[in-house]
Amino acid sequence: MADLWAEYLGTPNEELIAYVRGLQGRCRLGILSNSFVGARERETALYHFDELVEQIVYSHEIGILKPDLRAFEAVCASLEVAPESCLFVDDAAVNVEAAQAAGMQAHLFEDNIGTITRIAAHLDAGPLTPARVPLG
Repeated sequence: MADLWAEYLGTPNEELIAYVRGLQGRCRLGILSNSFVGARERETALYHFDELVEQIVYSHEIGILKPDLRAFEAVCASLEVAPESCLFVDDAAVNVEAAQAAGMQAHLFEDNIGTITRIAAHLDAGPLTPARVPLG
C-alpha cells in the first residue's frame, strides 16, 4: 500500500506550485483530480494543496472521473465560475480535450515554461477577477 501511495502522490512540481501560489488573490484557483479514498487527507498533509487553491474536487468524492464532462461542470460549480472563463491545465490530452468540450479553455501541460506562459496569457487576456485556473 505504501508503494501505491508513493506512486500516486509523486513528487511536487515546486516551480509550478510557487507560480500558482503567486496567483492567489488574482484569480480563482481549483484542482480537479482523479483520485481515490484517502487522497484529500494525504495530499493535504504532504502538499497543503488546500492552502494553495480555493476548491479541490476529488473524483472519488463526486463519483465522476475526468474526462467525463460532469467533472468539469463540478469544478466550475464549486468555484462558482462559467466554463468559458476557465483555463484548465492537465498532463493528459484526453482531459484537455474534454475540458474544451465542456466549454473551458485548456492547456496540455508539457513543461513549466509553456504552462506558465499560457496561464499568464490567459490572465492578461481578460479582467483579473473572472480569470480562473483550475489545475488538473
